[in-house]
Amino acid sequence: MTNFYPNLKQWEAMELLTDDTTTEILYGGGASGGKSFLGCAWIIISCLKYNESRWLIGRSKLNTLKNTTLKTFNDIIKTWNLTSRFKINSHTNVITCDNGSEILLKDLFSYPSDPEFDSLGSLEISGAFLDEANQISAKAFEIVQTRIRYKLTEFNMKGKCLLSCNPSKGWIYTQFYKPHIENKLPYWRKYIPALATDNPNTEASYIENLQRASEATKQRLLYGSWEYSDDIDSLFKYADLVKMRDTSSLIGGQMYLTCDIARLGKDTTLLIVWDGLTMIEIVQLEGVTTDISANKIRGLSGQYNIPMQNIIIDADGIGGGVVDQLRGVVSFINNSRQIEVNGQPNIYQNLKSQCYYGLAEYVEKGKIKAITIKDESFELLCQELQCIKQKDIDKDGKLSVIPKDVMKRILGRSPDFADAMMMRMYWELKNTPNRTFSVGGGKRW
Repeated sequence: MTNFYPNLKQWEAMELLTDDTTTEILYGGGASGGKSFLGCAWIIISCLKYNESRWLIGRSKLNTLKNTTLKTFNDIIKTWNLTSRFKINSHTNVITCDNGSEILLKDLFSYPSDPEFDSLGSLEISGAFLDEANQISAKAFEIVQTRIRYKLTEFNMKGKCLLSCNPSKGWIYTQFYKPHIENKLPYWRKYIPALATDNPNTEASYIENLQRASEATKQRLLYGSWEYSDDIDSLFKYADLVKMRDTSSLIGGQMYLTCDIARLGKDTTLLIVWDGLTMIEIVQLEGVTTDISANKIRGLSGQYNIPMQNIIIDADGIGGGVVDQLRGVVSFINNSRQIEVNGQPNIYQNLKSQCYYGLAEYVEKGKIKAITIKDESFELLCQELQCIKQKDIDKDGKLSVIPKDVMKRILGRSPDFADAMMMRMYWELKNTPNRTFSVGGGKRW
């Protein structure tokens, strides 16, 4: 192992991986920062140091792990002349070391058939490396953490989980990056930003290619900016979301109230008061019953003089119980047919998709405003909107957005802010004849 020469950022991470306090380390935030090399090197060194220990290398999909992370692992053991000490079983997906240590290669995708990751069962490991952790769910991370308990006392060591990632708006942003920049990370959790320019082994041509890439790609992968996540399938661009704070071109008008209702004890009930297309107040209710939600809606209706026909409620599930208590409100059914307007073909999978595409156009054109909304709420709604993506972008068919359960896995929470905003488009569709939304360079949907 005399060939192990970590760069300064990798060395900083290795110190955290061997201390007595840190248990969760996020490393990365840009492309080619030596993320996979660090993770594989740490696992290899740990296997050799602790006889009969057990480790995990995980990624969203096992095939991707084998085609990427495992190749890095093989390169390292070859360079370090350790090939004879490690045996890889491609059938069991277990790497064994000649001292009895094991490395388990795990698929950590959130399959609908196993939402609680029961497939990990009673697994016990000594530590874990989760490569490209932004592609797995917060639940997967949580379950893996509960499995780090194997022989820790015997080895007199702290259980560690190392995560690598590129910038993304999801649970890692919320749990690691944002607390890091606000100096609010708990003592056991650390974030080490590592970019291509921090890695002396990065080819100069690779950095040149990143410099020629789109602005969003360059900001994310070269400069490690977490505020850019403009994937090709994303409906909302960060630069457009920022414009919601712009005080110009305010479009007032009738008062509206959009309501996303949550079950008792689950998620958050979100109520947004609108003056025309400007959000003027966001009300969050945690763990309340339907009668409390209905009473709050009545109160806001009276306070802002909002007629019942200008109040819309997500009626799927528990929201239907609130609709029943408020005569005259609009009932929003996500999976209902798109609203028919003159001359527009039936191109959306459902009403929810139609309204999200409409909201994306309005945000892009600077029509939606959030001037008086608190910074914390504005940050959350921007995170959620950046995670709204077109489903099956490479396939022909009706336009739709990714399902809510997929968004929950990305965010680590329900997209309540985004869903409450989306419903405001109902009246734009109902009240505007010949309405056809266009998003992204004037492309018609």
